[in-house]
Amino acid sequence: MSQQSLDATPQTQVAPERKIRVIVAKPGLDGHDRGAKVIARALRDAGMEVIYTGIRQTPAMIVEAAIQEDADAILLSILSGAHMALFPKIMELLREQGAEDILVMAGGILPDEDIPAIEALGIKGNFGPGTSTQDIIAFVRANVKPERLAQPLPPLRSTGASVEEPGAQG
Repeated sequence: MSQQSLDATPQTQVAPERKIRVIVAKPGLDGHDRGAKVIARALRDAGMEVIYTGIRQTPAMIVEAAIQEDADAILLSILSGAHMALFPKIMELLREQGAEDILVMAGGILPDEDIPAIEALGIKGNFGPGTSTQDIIAFVRANVKPERLAQPLPPLRSTGASVEEPGAQG
């Protein structure tokens, strides 16, 4: 085959969809992170790039990590009851940074009476105890904005905190 015929071949291949990049964060003084680590591992095992920020993150730290890592989604895990103090600040900082297209979700102990206020902030997919990891994975896949996935991403800048259990080998 000549070079000319190779160049004339129509380009019909579609670029593979890139991996969804998710920040899993523990805002506030909550030090219980087993659930966050389980979710982080499940998202990673489902083929997503996951950055687990570790415990005791401020709203500014979470937003900075999401922007630096070009995250498509943020999953906030909270058990401390401080969600109505921390969540509004996170959403305000995302708006200030022009990053309101990042999907923000919450999980942990979220009282039913607070869910409407949390959703009014723009936080979707509020997952309580017992939510299956498959439901969370499906929610992330269905709700990350397609326009975000059309943009290529640079490599991860950091690996974040470990999602392995303390003392785990590997």
